Amino acid sequence: MQIDLSNKLVVVTGASGQLGRVMVRTLAQCGADVAIHYHSNRTTAEELRAEIQALGRRAEIFQADVTRESDVFRLRDEVNAALGAPDIIVNNAVIQYDWVSLLDQPLPDFNSQFESCVLHNVLMAKAFVPAMIEKQWGRVIGINTECAIQCTTPQGAYASAKRGMDGILRVLAREVGQHGITVNQVAPGDTISEINRVNGTEELPAYTAKIPLRRRGTDQDIANAVAWLASDLASYVTGVFLPVCGGNVMTSI
Repeated sequence: MQIDLSNKLVVVTGASGQLGRVMVRTLAQCGADVAIHYHSNRTTAEELRAEIQALGRRAEIFQADVTRESDVFRLRDEVNAALGAPDIIVNNAVIQYDWVSLLDQPLPDFNSQFESCVLHNVLMAKAFVPAMIEKQWGRVIGINTECAIQCTTPQGAYASAKRGMDGILRVLAREVGQHGITVNQVAPGDTISEINRVNGTEELPAYTAKIPLRRRGTDQDIANAVAWLASDLASYVTGVFLPVCGGNVMTSI
């Protein structure tokens, strides 16, 4: 069995970021065409587009602020015009703030985290899910975090927004399942990405000592989970919050 995303079109938000780039490459290697969203890093997005096109896949870049309704609907219109209506959306973009205690975190941080986690997912659903309903097939994948389960200090703004995102996507899963659309979440732990490899900071002994698998996950581990959820191999999986963190957090029954 193979993950086959041939003839599928994917939108990845935050695609020019560390994790987003690996997701885009992995989905393209599985056969998908990719709409590469970026907010400000156009140069990296262009480089990624060239890389994906060299694989023989269709790829274009699109700029948008995913917290703004007008931007997200413009993104939809531009993607539709350039590539067609997407079959899969991967909501990966997020604004990350320094973690400080809840009492010290500025109130605008809470608002902004809500916008990039909750409102982002709402807007992407409103923009792209109606076309999936017409096709009676679709995939919505949100990138959450193990922090949504941990709720530890000093994660107040981040964890609260990610938990709100979880609620939104669980509701969406119930609302659109009848149309052959699955809605799932991937929740990474503290993941090794390109910047860690460049800086030689892959090892975090205090962190990995608590992980049942005794290692940090990699960006490829996360992208693999996304590709599986995007495929027909996961066609009967929906409403799932999937930790990809070596067992550092576990959902309970």
